[in-house]
Amino acid sequence: MLNQNKSKKILLLYSLIGFGFFIFLAVMLLNVLKSRDLPSLYTSDSSKAARGSIISADGFHVATTIKLYKAVVNTHYIDPEKRELFIELFSIYSGIDAQEIRKKLDQKKGVVVLSYLIPEIQAQYLKKLAYDLRDYKVFIERKNPRTGMRMLHGLSILESGESREYPYGDLLTPVIGYSHKLEDNGYTRIRGIKGLEKRFDVELSARQDGSSQGPRDVNSYIILNKNSFTKPEINGLDIKLTIPVALQIKIERMLDNMRTKLDATQIMIAIMNPKDGKILSIASSNRFMPKSIQPQDYQALNSGVTEYSFEPGSVVKVITFSILLDKGRISPYEMVNGYNGRFQLGNKVITDEHKFGMLSAEDVIIHSSNIGISQLAQKMSGHEFHQGLQDFGFSKRSTPDLIYERTGSIPSPKRLDNDIYRGTCSYGYGMKANLMQLLRAYSAFDNNGKIVTPKIVNNFIDEHGRNIPIVDEEAIQVIKPATAQRVKEILIKTVNQGTGVKAITPGLEVGGKTGTAHIVEDGKYVRKYNTAFMGFANDDTNKYTIGVIVIKPQSSQFASLTSVPVFKAAVDILVEDGYLKPNIIE
Repeated sequence: MLNQNKSKKILLLYSLIGFGFFIFLAVMLLNVLKSRDLPSLYTSDSSKAARGSIISADGFHVATTIKLYKAVVNTHYIDPEKRELFIELFSIYSGIDAQEIRKKLDQKKGVVVLSYLIPEIQAQYLKKLAYDLRDYKVFIERKNPRTGMRMLHGLSILESGESREYPYGDLLTPVIGYSHKLEDNGYTRIRGIKGLEKRFDVELSARQDGSSQGPRDVNSYIILNKNSFTKPEINGLDIKLTIPVALQIKIERMLDNMRTKLDATQIMIAIMNPKDGKILSIASSNRFMPKSIQPQDYQALNSGVTEYSFEPGSVVKVITFSILLDKGRISPYEMVNGYNGRFQLGNKVITDEHKFGMLSAEDVIIHSSNIGISQLAQKMSGHEFHQGLQDFGFSKRSTPDLIYERTGSIPSPKRLDNDIYRGTCSYGYGMKANLMQLLRAYSAFDNNGKIVTPKIVNNFIDEHGRNIPIVDEEAIQVIKPATAQRVKEILIKTVNQGTGVKAITPGLEVGGKTGTAHIVEDGKYVRKYNTAFMGFANDDTNKYTIGVIVIKPQSSQFASLTSVPVFKAAVDILVEDGYLKPNIIE
């Protein structure tokens, strides 16, 4: 009986040991099969490529992109006893007021974004601070109630997006244009809206974001070996302009002063090399701050040099004259009747500001006779006149570098067969053009009869600093070299003897033509005017075609008192900065 009880006890003991061993095996098997959050042996990193910059001819960044970072912290992991230490150190490194940081930490518990707008340099300092804060034991481990694991979250500095910066404020607006922010999976990108920012948005935009993957070391840094993969970031192309900042600043300041002096709505100017079409300056008195556009800036957002189309007035007389001269229909010395300032053409009366009797054909240009040019224009057909205006680039895009161009209009060949339409169009009424089209047309007279395409963007620059050239558009021969030279001589006479005398600059070859035109409002001509002066200024080495438009000047309706002084002031700046060197013998 005693042996039987002893056997039962031994059996029970073995049963318990066996059951315990079974439980042990079951737990071990469960642990083996159960997925666990083990630290990965691999890690990855990514970086965002940036939008390219717009750079002036003299190397200044007039539009550039800076990366922005956000600082994120989880308040649950900040040691309460070292909270103030964290606030003070973060304030010092970030430049954000300590009280502002304290307020954000008090307002919300858990994940708090301390700033979305941390510049790249400060972000690097803050990343170093994040490591130091761990050494100072500012952050403490906490047990995750959901997983039961102990974790530690410190200060995180993450890329949040891009910011487009315009270091020179309103310089070169609205040609540069402006941009808007675009959210891309939580990252702020930049998109061009107007001007060069829009026209070259594809070229400026980031090409490829960077990424790296591979095995990690104990500090979670990627080990670069055959098992790692790296895709470099490729930023957008930079744009190099033909326009130097130093000159542009002076031209814009001059326009600001002249706008006030002439009490004008707007003044625009463009200066171009007639040999290669490179724009040296293109400016408007109406500009805006791209980072803070106000309702009163809306009209200035358009690039008026291509988007403001108007009846150009008497500056077109030179184009009409050159078409006639090139076709051999007139001679500069043939005489035309000025009819003492009043001429009946069909049922329309054409008048001149000054009363002329008999005038030579070239004096029609020098003294700007509407009556004279309207009679000379009758010597060609409507088709010839229409084709001639088209050859000079009217009603066509003037430059590929700007978008939304208003190309204006010219009367149809059939309409120009009418004597009245042909006569009024000969002195710039009944047609529309923009400043850049006029600039392009006038380049023929200082370039042996060839017109060139205005060029604002000189070249692109890639990620490695290599220049990517832009192929120039070929110059177009619109009139014979001999015709261009004869018209050029007449334009010089117009400055020396006629309506452009205020443009004279001793030691330089200066020529040009004035123009004044009534403005149409509600389908009717009103007593408001645009004035223009188109011409050139040359020294022994350099040549510049220059165009000026003054919109609604209140001080005077005459181009000789409005546009010509603006032209002269621009030439003086070109001399002052060494772009033109007068040949003066002392």
